[in-house]
Amino acid sequence: METVSTWKACGGTQGVYRHASSATGTDMTFAVYVPPHEKGAKLPVLWYLSGLTCTHANVMEKGEYRAACAEKGIIFVAPDTSPRGEGVPDKDQYDLGTGASFYVDATEAPWSKHYRMRTYIEEELPELLAEIFPVDMRRQSIMGHSMGGHGALTVGLRNTARYRSISAFSPIVSPLACPWGQAALSLYLGENEANWRDYDACMLIADGARHEHLRVDQGSADEFLEEQLKTGVLRDVCKELGQPLELNLHAGYDHSYYFISTFMADHVHWHADRLGA
Repeated sequence: METVSTWKACGGTQGVYRHASSATGTDMTFAVYVPPHEKGAKLPVLWYLSGLTCTHANVMEKGEYRAACAEKGIIFVAPDTSPRGEGVPDKDQYDLGTGASFYVDATEAPWSKHYRMRTYIEEELPELLAEIFPVDMRRQSIMGHSMGGHGALTVGLRNTARYRSISAFSPIVSPLACPWGQAALSLYLGENEANWRDYDACMLIADGARHEHLRVDQGSADEFLEEQLKTGVLRDVCKELGQPLELNLHAGYDHSYYFISTFMADHVHWHADRLGA
């Protein structure tokens, strides 16, 4: 693993790192904030998955999580959103290809060679973190924004025993039911929608996935709310099937990091309570 850069922040260390990924067959870059801690301590970890067009840098530079993580003693991990580099297939549009992996393991050529972000997030990167950083892998939570909110919901609901809590800002709650999701999943997974269910939070809940601590925050002025995000679909599925959901609607907030940064500390504290931090 290569250390790209480090900065002192809120008493801890904000770092950016790069490694050769066996899952994606590319170099992958990710950010980790390690708060101040006693030597030998093992700390809980909070994962953050970013949205369309983003990298690790968006939340690192605009998310305003470090003070809350330093206060609660939580390691904050922000992976990239997709593989990048020479030979990685791409589309000349923001919602497909590089920056738009939808956190799937693609099965369709040419995407299947490199677009294996499910394996990267669920298996490879956690193993690397456990080797390098002072993480307590028994205490993990996950969150994300937009496409990354979709990622956090689906990764969390597929691995309910691993994560103490799951939250999302403005998530795509049902890719099967929105244009972004339909375009991406058909491209990466083929046209058989039965193969998409593992990547749709509402379908995972319909198929039996349950988690005690699930939270979504959504702005009422989000320009993508009705066509792409469809928060009401998740609300209705959870109500019908008995899945607990803390849904917070915020008047006047949009899809941007102005919204995320406003409520980021609240999310960190919410996860901290469930992580025992």
